[in-house]
Amino acid sequence: QVQLVESGGGLVQPGGSLRLSCTASGFTFSYYAMSWYRQAPGKERDLVARISAVGGQTTYADSAKGRFTISRDNAKTTVYLQMNSLEPEDTAVYYCCATYQTWARRLDYWGQGTQVTVSS
Repeated sequence: QVQLVESGGGLVQPGGSLRLSCTASGFTFSYYAMSWYRQAPGKERDLVARISAVGGQTTYADSAKGRFTISRDNAKTTVYLQMNSLEPEDTAVYYCCATYQTWARRLDYWGQGTQVTVSS
């Protein structure tokens, strides 16, 4: 059974930091690109950061560049999102996503989300 379990969300003051974790099970983690998305109330779910399955190439949304860092530990089947200099605009539910893609098909697995609230 595929599972993605996020943790590390919470309430933080502006300028603060949080580290989100997503631990995966039920599939071959190292084969999958891993991403963090977020969805604020009334808005669409947007990509925040992505790390490739091989090579660890990273991609960031403009809003995350310079503040957020995505990393993965294949031995622990876990992906992380270190978030620094948080702003109220970062308030959202953050979702972990595992993607396996070939020329023939694409598979996405999602976690249940973790709430991040940035407020004084």
